[in-house]
Amino acid sequence: MTSEAMDWDSAYRGEGAFSGPPPWSIGEPQPELAALHRAGRFRSDVLDAGCGHAELSLALAEDGYTVVGLDISPTAVAAANQAAQLRGLASASFAQADITSFTGYDGRFRTILDSTLFHSLPVEGREGYLRSIHRAAAPGAVLFVLAFAKGAFPPHLEAKPHEVEEAELRDAVSRHWTVDDIRPAFIHANALQMRDATAEMPYEQDDKGRLKFPAFLLTAHKPE
Repeated sequence: MTSEAMDWDSAYRGEGAFSGPPPWSIGEPQPELAALHRAGRFRSDVLDAGCGHAELSLALAEDGYTVVGLDISPTAVAAANQAAQLRGLASASFAQADITSFTGYDGRFRTILDSTLFHSLPVEGREGYLRSIHRAAAPGAVLFVLAFAKGAFPPHLEAKPHEVEEAELRDAVSRHWTVDDIRPAFIHANALQMRDATAEMPYEQDDKGRLKFPAFLLTAHKPE
């Protein structure tokens, strides 16, 4: 959903455009980022930008990482903090923040994770977002961005994320970061149950029956 049309807190309360939990809340980290975790690509401290229900943050904290998750939705942040408390994960903390202008973490994070946030921002918010996470990053920090690719959704679907072209994603991020790689990827989501939606979603499914949407996975770093 575009940020202009989307009430994110209503979505996390199950009261917005979806007739149930947000489809991007799949109960576990996005598989593309989970694979990077298994490969040892992340370093503490970690910022989970736009953390939502924070499945990724929680999984990292369980493996000993110190993680901070930021999200605009107080409902999502409360759920993430509750989950961390229930699991006894003292190294994970979550706070409400405007991700396009947050402060207070200058130079702290060695890894910044964007698990389906970038495409959710209004285009005019990208610059502030990329500037803010760059300020929060330590020298040598690594950034991973998982975002919907152009054409991921049917063209006649009115309310949808800001799908990106590869060159568009590279150009935006490279204004503040050194881009190392962009490759095709997938975003896994539960079957969309959008109220009043008529568009069909003829996509490949994973072994859990979730839809696999075309995406890009970008890797970048902040020079030492």
